[in-house]
Amino acid sequence: MLRSTSCVLIVACWLSFGVLPSVDAETYVPGQAPEKTFENFAGAFLADHCIDCHGETAPEGDLSLHDLGPVDEINAGTWKSVWAQVSLQEMPPPDAADVEVVDRLKFSDWIVDELSRVMHDKGGFHAHRDPHKGNFLDHELLFGELPEEIQLVPTSSPARIWRVTPQEHITRLNELINTEPQYDPEKPGLRTHGDAVPTNHGGELKLYFGVDRIIKWQGGTVAYATSVKSVPAILSSARKHGLENYPDFYTVNSAEATQILDLADDILRYMAEGPLSIAKPYQITDDPNSIADKMVGDLRGLPTSLVYSTKVVRPLTPVYDLMKDAGVSDQRVRAAVDFLFEALTYRPPNERESNQYLQIVNESIQKLGKEDGAILGLSAIFLDRDALFRPELVPYGTPDPHGRVMLQDWELGLAVNHALRYIRPDQELRTAIIEGRMRTRDDVRREVQRMLRDDSIRKPRILKFFRDYFDYDLAGYICKDNKALTETGVTVRGESHYRAMFDATASTDRLVELILQEDKDVLKQLLTTDKVVATDKDTYYFGRKRTKEEHDAAVAAVEQEEAEAKKKDNAALKLARQELDDLEKWLKENPDGDTPKKQRELAAKKKAVAAAEKARAATVRQYRLDKEKLGIAAADLSGAEIFARVSRRSFGNGSMKPERILATAPEGQRMGILTHPSWLVSHSDAMDNHAILRGRWIRERLLGGGIPDVPITVDAMLPDEPHNTLRQRMRVTRETYCWTCHEKMDPLGLPFEMYNHAGVYRTLELNQPVDSSGEIIDSGDPALDGEVANAIEMIQRLAESERVEQVFVRHAFRFWMGRNETLHDAPVLQAAHRAYKESGGSMNALITSLLTSDAFLYRTRSGPEMLTTAQ
Repeated sequence: MLRSTSCVLIVACWLSFGVLPSVDAETYVPGQAPEKTFENFAGAFLADHCIDCHGETAPEGDLSLHDLGPVDEINAGTWKSVWAQVSLQEMPPPDAADVEVVDRLKFSDWIVDELSRVMHDKGGFHAHRDPHKGNFLDHELLFGELPEEIQLVPTSSPARIWRVTPQEHITRLNELINTEPQYDPEKPGLRTHGDAVPTNHGGELKLYFGVDRIIKWQGGTVAYATSVKSVPAILSSARKHGLENYPDFYTVNSAEATQILDLADDILRYMAEGPLSIAKPYQITDDPNSIADKMVGDLRGLPTSLVYSTKVVRPLTPVYDLMKDAGVSDQRVRAAVDFLFEALTYRPPNERESNQYLQIVNESIQKLGKEDGAILGLSAIFLDRDALFRPELVPYGTPDPHGRVMLQDWELGLAVNHALRYIRPDQELRTAIIEGRMRTRDDVRREVQRMLRDDSIRKPRILKFFRDYFDYDLAGYICKDNKALTETGVTVRGESHYRAMFDATASTDRLVELILQEDKDVLKQLLTTDKVVATDKDTYYFGRKRTKEEHDAAVAAVEQEEAEAKKKDNAALKLARQELDDLEKWLKENPDGDTPKKQRELAAKKKAVAAAEKARAATVRQYRLDKEKLGIAAADLSGAEIFARVSRRSFGNGSMKPERILATAPEGQRMGILTHPSWLVSHSDAMDNHAILRGRWIRERLLGGGIPDVPITVDAMLPDEPHNTLRQRMRVTRETYCWTCHEKMDPLGLPFEMYNHAGVYRTLELNQPVDSSGEIIDSGDPALDGEVANAIEMIQRLAESERVEQVFVRHAFRFWMGRNETLHDAPVLQAAHRAYKESGGSMNALITSLLTSDAFLYRTRSGPEMLTTAQ
């Protein structure tokens, strides 16, 4: 029997959707677990639909349910598997005609409710909130016709606080100590203020102190990188694949709080003193040669190896004003407190907060003295809740009949700002919030559309969505076996491959931005574009692996050329040595002829010999490098000059360079991001391609399918057979126990075998023609299903699919809402897809639709029962 609150919501929903049920019709609100027990509901469902296959003897999948009782902490793992199988319609199978949609939903919701209750104080049950499980909700129910018994209620998201991500956190801290270049419309590809803080060339996300003032250093580039003061991102966690910015994912523990306090001390002292907080006074000069006598010995990796200019380029803030002069006043302390609070929380403090921190700083100064006391007192602001989390708690406002409260003022303004940016709100948005013009849907639409139109407002969160969606930014982190990498044909010298992959990520970022700039058929363009943003190294990564015969012929040609070059170099060296020997012999025989002129001639002869030796060594080195590249026929990439956003916190010869070209990929070999090395390597492993991972990506991100977790009883390893192809070694996944899941992934991933695990196009594997055939199976769209010859044919087919567009919208919803969709979000998803389609595939239209939806605007303080699974 429904509670009174639920009844009110259901009636309101009927009225809002214009649907009135018959008097005796039984309705069901998704997400509301049936008020029934295991004995009178779940047990009967198992008996009717599951026990035949999962009974006591010879159960399918070795899973017996005949004695499965009510949910408890011991059998919770089994019930979680049952939930996954039921949600994915694997159990009971889709052809079980006697299982109604509503019955399946009720059973799934009952399991979630029971697991949440039983595991509440034992770590909780969160699988249904995991973005990887978002597709467990049937796609057809979201975009198709719902059974008439299902009744939806107007949607909302739960009241919550979001831990700011590592990128957001380090951006806030970076704003305190570094001045970034402003946007230049003439150079839109270069990194400017408001863009994400990039990783260095080693893939690390760090905050660096004073690099914009370093004018000299002692030691090599690696030594320089280690001597520059830096700190890693707080709460940085490895993201393997997929969306990461969910409120449930991050918190702050005591160790992290201690780390934040230590970092606060470093930042505040740098704000007050500049490089003097990390260097000696003699290291700060505009004439680095003046301290040459102090830079003696091996200083590599030491702070004393650096020289800073005297020019002030960091922000000078009220914190600097507070510390520069003797004495303390409430006016200066409050100015520092208020500035720092807004810099870290992106909103001004209220009177209570300002007074509270003023008191903390003053008391700290009284105990420790001005310098240490002010630093310690101000450090407390770095641990303020709103400096580490973004609240959406709707403390003001009256709930509507559905129990929802709309975000308003700073909560709404910061939600909109966070959807697009990492830095604090610009002046127009800030003014709108203060003036009470961030309280309606139209207010949000006005500000979102304004920011989307203005290219000078950097919007790195949009790019972050595409990184998380496509997962093309992980290539530099895939540790490769050197021998296996050598066999791909790419250069493995030093860290060249990894630097090339970080470069490739920046290049793909720029390509995404170019397509977003056009804002037409965005998804289709990303999947099918023939354009590539490339560096000089990409001629090999976008090239073609040579056959053995081609390689041998190329080696022979280069060796012949090398022999001729060496012969020429040897002749030049022999001549230079002979001339030197002749002169030295003449001087020995004619001591009276040893004049200054002859000495100058002798010095010139020695230089000629040294130059000839150097030229010969350079020839040997160059041909050795050339032969290393002969495994690949380089692609002919040419085009207009373009720039990509790279870190200026990369050091020396290993630095990433912004210069790129916008080129056309080799015809017939590449199509869209999924065939770029950045994506292919991101979905590979140390030794080979990862066809299963690639197929799972296609299944989940483009087709909207779901894959259950690998059972702990499965040894998920392919046989180590170096003389067999990956396809041959994957025969083990065709075993009955495995194939139920792998048939959804393997045929989608194997078409990418036309590329090796460095992303290089190939026609042969182990000297046999590459088999890149595959098949789209059970996609949900019959027009998609069928065999494909290779990845390009598969991508072409997928790029034309409306279902693929809808799945893309689902992922955009998850990214910007920070939660998985529920059936109550169906109207929001359908409206967003409609906006995208009717606008000709505009990402701006899709984002505007999502950010003006009820799911984004409304919160429930203590969610109604029917939204249990969304909380």
